[in-house]
Amino acid sequence: MVTQKKTKGVIGILTGGGDVPGLNPAIRAVTIRANREGYKVIGLRRGWAGITEIIRDPKVDNSQCFQILTDELVNKAGRTGGTFLHTSRTRPSHVPKAAVPEHLKDTYKEEMNDLTPEVIKNLEWLGIDYLIPIGGDDTLSYGVHLYKNGVKVVAIPKTMDNDVPGTDYCIGFSTCVTRTIQMTNSLRTSAGSHERLMVLEVFGRYAGFTAMLPTMAGAANRCVIPEYEFDIEQLAQLLVEDRNANPSKYSIVLVSEGALFSGGEMIFSSDERDAYGHAKLGGIGDLVSAELKELSGKFNHGKSINVINQKLGYMVRGGDPDAIDSIVPMAFGNLALDLILKGIHGRIVVLKNGRYDNVPIEVVTSSKKVVKVSEYYNIERLRPYYHSFEMKPFFLMAAEY
Repeated sequence: MVTQKKTKGVIGILTGGGDVPGLNPAIRAVTIRANREGYKVIGLRRGWAGITEIIRDPKVDNSQCFQILTDELVNKAGRTGGTFLHTSRTRPSHVPKAAVPEHLKDTYKEEMNDLTPEVIKNLEWLGIDYLIPIGGDDTLSYGVHLYKNGVKVVAIPKTMDNDVPGTDYCIGFSTCVTRTIQMTNSLRTSAGSHERLMVLEVFGRYAGFTAMLPTMAGAANRCVIPEYEFDIEQLAQLLVEDRNANPSKYSIVLVSEGALFSGGEMIFSSDERDAYGHAKLGGIGDLVSAELKELSGKFNHGKSINVINQKLGYMVRGGDPDAIDSIVPMAFGNLALDLILKGIHGRIVVLKNGRYDNVPIEVVTSSKKVVKVSEYYNIERLRPYYHSFEMKPFFLMAAEY
């Protein structure tokens, strides 16, 4: 046993999946509050990888797998972007034979292995009473799996796509939208100088929130999203009309990485898949740009229009958090501690209709959160609807749960 229980208890915390600004503030909030309440906090490193790879021997250096979190450590990191605990897309219930930790290879020899028994033993060895995973639906789906196997889990939603079910807001979304608006506004000077169409590819595998909100804010003329298969000729006609009506002679479309041409399929940058079965998306912006240049002449008196094509990608997930992604993680972390202090687990902290709350963690795997096309997306204009904002939640498009 590594930890002697001289405190009220031990809380483990980890960050999984993609990095976003706001993770370090969440870790800070949990740690500061927990330490003040008499708990010890252990940071599990590299998402689910660290807790999977621990060697249960006090003589072994497991510093690459976990560390004790102090106020001094989290205060230093709490204002910065990314996650100082690091992250991965490890899925302990589905570990390929080649990825099984060396010390477990004699025990787990199948082509695909469930290392959940090792994870549970490692949590017990560390003396962890409550586990707080911070992540998107993939990371948290394994949290649900652990909860069903007896682990006391309290989850915090994170993803710049804002698509974790059950909550209107996920850590990272506001900074993503802020960066997208800023970068689009910076790039529009080039589009205007050269009188071009501009295609900006943004994150969003299954949900189009990261394209919808910046468009609503005026960053783009049009957006295409995963929830609706778009017609490229319709998009070309609209963008040419937008350009020709603009005194600066340019127009902009935001393209979700998971957007689909009518009758088409998702565009992948490679065939390799992560532990959750997702191939890396990328390239839809390139195809849209090529098609727009080819088709633009049809709606511009026979003269084609050149296209600026830029993939925003990791530029919108890097750097420090904005105000919302500094405040919400603080609140989420304290909400998680409120539950733990009451002995409550199996919950995910959420923001619903402008108020903080918590719901059963099973919502993560029992539903999907995507843009409701009939309510929010104008398929004739390929842009969001701009009506009936009264009594809508802060970010307009709410979770259905």
